[in-house]
Formats: sequence, structure tokens, C-alpha cells
Amino acid sequence: MNKTEKAPNRMLSMLQMKCPNCHKGPLYKNKSVWPLNKMMDMPENCPVCGQKYEIEVGFWYGTGYVSYALSVALIATLAIAYAVLVGFSWKDNSIFIFIGVMVGALVIMQPWIMRYSRVLYIYVFVKYGRGQTLKSSE
Repeated sequence: MNKTEKAPNRMLSMLQMKCPNCHKGPLYKNKSVWPLNKMMDMPENCPVCGQKYEIEVGFWYGTGYVSYALSVALIATLAIAYAVLVGFSWKDNSIFIFIGVMVGALVIMQPWIMRYSRVLYIYVFVKYGRGQTLKSSE
């Protein structure tokens, strides 16, 4: 990256699941989470800049913590929204309805939570224009 070139919007690149090094190449082989058995398929390197995605063996194990944090944030958001809109009460079993809503939302959102946990995780370790590419390691 030269000094006159402006870095792309990091947040937009994260939402679009783009390479953290060049913000152009896709992080996943499929844009969609469907089919579910291929939703986590990633190329080994960015097709645009050559950034290696699995930086070291076992790199992606840390995404479990990120996925957990995203799930807790989703539950907290749902709990606040539910408390404001419906309210919690033991008398009308609304707490049990909330638990059902929460479990349903987590099941539906899990594919995206898993994908974005990887996106957030790799963006912590690879900065724009300073990543480990095939060109720089050869």
C-alpha cells in the first residue's frame, strides 16, 4: 500500500467477509451459508493478494471464544428487547416463551455467528496491507 492510497472501510469489508489484508478477496468459497455442510469452506489463500488464511496450525480454535461472545451478545439483545416489548413474568410463563425464542434465534443465527466469528478473529491478527502473503514469504 502506498501512502496516497486510502484503506478501504474496515467495517464494510468485515460485513462483506473480505480478506483482511487486501479487503478484496473473499474469505469463504460460498457467499451463502447454504449448503450448511460447505458453509465454512475457505480457500487456503486469498485469490487476490495471496494472504494465508490459516495463519498457523489450529489458528481457528480461538474462534470458539468469539462465537461464544457473539451468542451471549445476541441473547442479551434479545433479553432486553423481550423485557421492553413483552416483559418477564412467572405468572404467565413469559420466561419460558423467551427461552424458546432465544433457543430458536440461536439455532437460526448459528451459521452466521460461526462465519462472522472467523471474520472477526482473523481481522484481529491481520491488518490491512501488512499481512503474510505468498509473495512476501517467498
